[in-house]
Amino acid sequence: MHSQLTPDEIRSFQQERGLNVTGLLDVATERALEDARWKLGDRSLYLQSPPLMHGDDVAALQSRLTEMGFDCGRVDGIYGERTEGAVKDFQKSVGAKVDGRCGPETIIGLIRLTKIVSGGAPSQLRESAAARTRGPALANKVIVLDPGSDGDEAEIVYDIAVRIEGRLLALGASVFLTRGAKNAPSENERIAFTNTNATDLFISLHTDTHSNPSAQGVATYFYGSDAHGVHSVVGERFASLVQREICARTNLLNCRTHAKTWDSLRLTKAPSVRVDCGYLSNSHDAKNLANPEFRDALAEAFIIAIQRLYLAAEDDAKTGTLRISDLRSAGIRR
Repeated sequence: MHSQLTPDEIRSFQQERGLNVTGLLDVATERALEDARWKLGDRSLYLQSPPLMHGDDVAALQSRLTEMGFDCGRVDGIYGERTEGAVKDFQKSVGAKVDGRCGPETIIGLIRLTKIVSGGAPSQLRESAAARTRGPALANKVIVLDPGSDGDEAEIVYDIAVRIEGRLLALGASVFLTRGAKNAPSENERIAFTNTNATDLFISLHTDTHSNPSAQGVATYFYGSDAHGVHSVVGERFASLVQREICARTNLLNCRTHAKTWDSLRLTKAPSVRVDCGYLSNSHDAKNLANPEFRDALAEAFIIAIQRLYLAAEDDAKTGTLRISDLRSAGIRR
């Protein structure tokens, strides 16, 4: 069935779902097409042994429960333990059989109540509040840096990650790197590592390439899905902050921030952002990225963006003006 889709139809679907727009049926697109087959009510949903149930029907269920204030966590379209717990809580609240299975009775209850109850996206409020619970200082924050390892980018982004790590450690943060100088764990291994470390913020560092050597600039990505009407509030804010700081402190072209549903953003429990720090296929960007001073400027941009994420609005400063010394004088640096 999927093989009958034209490249234009595939591209349109990929654009709608926040995937890489290639016109090709890659693994992520095949999985998204499979998810799109299922609408809420097509089947009973329940927690099963891995592989877990997944699909648009699960995402719709999570979205409806979230609207009513039940905690599913992130709307990721995967029926895990947290979703089962939210279903049980909902079933208790409406006097239905509490078994964690979303069958016809539960779906009817959801349809009835969704019309009259709305919680104002409490999951977004929880995510935003969690970013503030420990105050503006970085001393208690756990930040995972994820340097990419594809081809020519590996050494460059690892070096940038180490420069960021050193500055974060000096500010008292706990920092983990998903890889060392020579190894290259899989994407699933990086996600699992991040999810087991009570992470406050996940930053994936990459460079880009393109067949057109004129393509250049920096772009940031956060978890968001127009199809499911969800996005990471904290992820979007940090993506915007780091994009602005990098563009204010370097001469990289501003390629803006974008919502995506890539696994590294969707399946990581912490607010997650991917930053493509320039095009190695572009002579201007490649020359910049080869310069240690430029990498230092990038590292400082990341540090200030991270601090901005946790600063109260009245303590914030104009983009591109805050310096590490300002953090020390404000008593933020230990």
